[in-house]
Amino acid sequence: MKSKSNLLVYALASLAALAPFAIDTYLPAFHVMGEALEAKDIQIQQSLTFYLLPYAAMTLCHGAISDAIGRITTIKWGLSIFVLASIGCAFASNVETLWLFRALQGASGGAGNTVARAMVRDLFEGPQAQRVMATVQMLFGIAPAIAPIVGGFLLGINWQIIFIFLAVYASVSLWAAVKFLPETMPPEKRMKLSTANVIKSYKTIFSDSEFARIIVAIGANFSGFFVYVLASPVFLGKHLGLNPQQYGYLFVPTVVGMVIGSYLAKRAAGRFSSQKVVKLAYVWMLLIALVNIIVCYTQPVSLIANILPIALFNIGMAMCMPILSLAALNRHPKIRGTAASGQAFIQMLLSTISAGLIVPFVWYAPSGLAITMLIYVLVGLFVITKTQLWQTKE
Repeated sequence: MKSKSNLLVYALASLAALAPFAIDTYLPAFHVMGEALEAKDIQIQQSLTFYLLPYAAMTLCHGAISDAIGRITTIKWGLSIFVLASIGCAFASNVETLWLFRALQGASGGAGNTVARAMVRDLFEGPQAQRVMATVQMLFGIAPAIAPIVGGFLLGINWQIIFIFLAVYASVSLWAAVKFLPETMPPEKRMKLSTANVIKSYKTIFSDSEFARIIVAIGANFSGFFVYVLASPVFLGKHLGLNPQQYGYLFVPTVVGMVIGSYLAKRAAGRFSSQKVVKLAYVWMLLIALVNIIVCYTQPVSLIANILPIALFNIGMAMCMPILSLAALNRHPKIRGTAASGQAFIQMLLSTISAGLIVPFVWYAPSGLAITMLIYVLVGLFVITKTQLWQTKE
């Protein structure tokens, strides 16, 4: 019975990890792809934006669709399209074609992540839900560390193989979902899929100030770390002097921090109040963000000085993430898929803004990225202190 439960959790984690794999695996290939497609670095970097913008937009639909046609059917459609789009990226002959198929990847790839979040809350309650969400997040957190290492290895063959790998990964995740995951949205609980119902559902969740503040906090916390992922070709290649095969020097330590934070969240479930854990996490993130700025302005650029603060920041980010995610989903149990979509949308919207508008202006030096991290932490802290989760007396 326990092994079956573990397989269920791993299947959920593989769905959630598809997004970071789709983002991070091809980062080491940026320069090689630019040469092969006769494109500038900024044009290849914008392929991230072409992925993230449709991803953010479609997350508003995936949850509502899963509330209407079922979780598993939504996963089947989303991941099948993602597989075809990945193959299209592999055979792109110019940057415009790459943009097109990256956009299609983004539009379909969010189905797994969004539906997986809703299914965790469909299947589990209370502290057990927090532990499972933390476990899924822990396994999900490994993906950003593995992805660029895998990408660097596959780049030794050619850059196209990276996208073939993504197609294979999505196919295996789809198989695991169909085989091991139950349908948690039976026909009698489904909502009618119509524009009016979707608009009504989103009006319900986004007019809920508590829900809105929590999901903005989640997105801001994640973006404080994610700016480094988006800027990694310049941050690692230009500032730290690493080659594509050495990208693991950033991703391994930062994901270790994420895994530690997820483990602490799992251990804290049922032992300490959610309020205590969230407050401790924010104090930690704010402290590390300030230390990061001080290090950037007082120490020479180095692997340890510039990467360790990011890893330490991720401990706090991952420690409060399961609590915040569940708090948001608990606000609207009847339309949990839609709520999961709203959460994923805000997170990816902030990531898209970072990729297209912020990162190109702040990657001039490690200090620019450190300042951006601090600003995101302050935004998250400002909104979370306005929530009942923060203010309710224990």
